[in-house]
Amino acid sequence: MSTEAAYKDFTGRLKLLISKHPDLITTTLSNIFTMRLIGNKTHGDLAEIAIAEFINQYMYDFRSIHVGKDLYRAKSKEEDIKVISEITKAEFPISLKAYGDGPLQLSTDKSSLMFSRLEQEKVQIKDASRVAAILAEPAFADFSDINVLPLIYDEKRQRCNILVFDYTRARHAVAEIQKQTAGNGRIHPVYRFLDATGAYICEVRYGGVSANALQRGLWTHTKNAITYFESVTGGWIDYSHNTVLVQLFSHALISSSAGHASALEKIKEDIAKIKSGEGLLQ
Repeated sequence: MSTEAAYKDFTGRLKLLISKHPDLITTTLSNIFTMRLIGNKTHGDLAEIAIAEFINQYMYDFRSIHVGKDLYRAKSKEEDIKVISEITKAEFPISLKAYGDGPLQLSTDKSSLMFSRLEQEKVQIKDASRVAAILAEPAFADFSDINVLPLIYDEKRQRCNILVFDYTRARHAVAEIQKQTAGNGRIHPVYRFLDATGAYICEVRYGGVSANALQRGLWTHTKNAITYFESVTGGWIDYSHNTVLVQLFSHALISSSAGHASALEKIKEDIAKIKSGEGLLQ
């Protein structure tokens, strides 16, 4: 089974689990986004740990490993979580993103390979065969080689939508590539990918040395390209802040490992009750 097929099977199983037991993901998302009460960026790193454990606890056909940051930096591909199918034994990486409802980075391109390749073309590429040939080149390998699991949140309404970008469908739908130069608040030029109707699909950002290397790469917009996403959660899920969790963290940070071990046993008992109540242990 290819990595793409394995990831599609995983997201299909995840969608089925959420549809049958929505309380599991609602509780998890509430806890994840409660972390924004601690810091604006805290939730992103903790989301990786939370989703990895969610898979281990509730998706019996899969197991997952949270990839440490040092290991992540040494890897050639973006990876926050490694997932292994217990049935097929297929392994595949997942890059987890926690972004607000709007611009979404699908992959980084620190070496600016995609942008540099597009700079060799004209400002506008409309020939379908030419577009297909460009996207088939090595510089665009990331177009379908990264499994991104985005937790898209709307903080004002306290809701989250787990949206998976359909790379394969998007790639085949690209009919035109347009360069948009700097201006109107834009510092660096971008290349926008449009479908046959002129609708936005995604874009390649930034190229020059003055651009932030972490901002380079393939981006899309969850509102403008919603037809190229599939919702794993079946739409928006309302979440609420769990202030007890903040108290737990604050106390845990000044307590001993013995106290942590005791608390962990109580939490494991609670998870077992959740599984039993959801019918997952039957």
